[in-house]
Amino acid sequence: MIKIEVNRVDEAYAFEGKDNNGHLVRMDGAVEIGGNNSGIRPMQLLLMSLGGCSGIDIVSILKKQRQELTNFNISIEGEREQGKEPALWKQVNVTFKFTGNVDAEKAKKACALSIDKYCSVAATLRAAGCVVDWKVEVSQ
Repeated sequence: MIKIEVNRVDEAYAFEGKDNNGHLVRMDGAVEIGGNNSGIRPMQLLLMSLGGCSGIDIVSILKKQRQELTNFNISIEGEREQGKEPALWKQVNVTFKFTGNVDAEKAKKACALSIDKYCSVAATLRAAGCVVDWKVEVSQ
């Protein structure tokens, strides 16, 4: 079982999350709600988790295929439901950008395998009704 601890670190809305390996993430609310903007918003962290989860899958797949990445960037845009509580992610668009000696078809296949099969964060978002769209850009 995974153990995560989240502790309040100021008198407003800032929290620090720590995993069982001691890795830290700071979260906070927006100034508009009384936060100090001293950390990432929790819902933004979920989109970062999507990038990290799929990125790890994709790098693993491409390494096995002996693809030579010199750079790999993931850009994510999301839109949340309006006028609802909780306001879930309804649409997420992911752009996977590869640089290096990478076969575009292998990159697309790796991304499809991650988003459609292996990435638990993508599956979690889809289970909540979110549409996760993605595209690939490859350059030398």
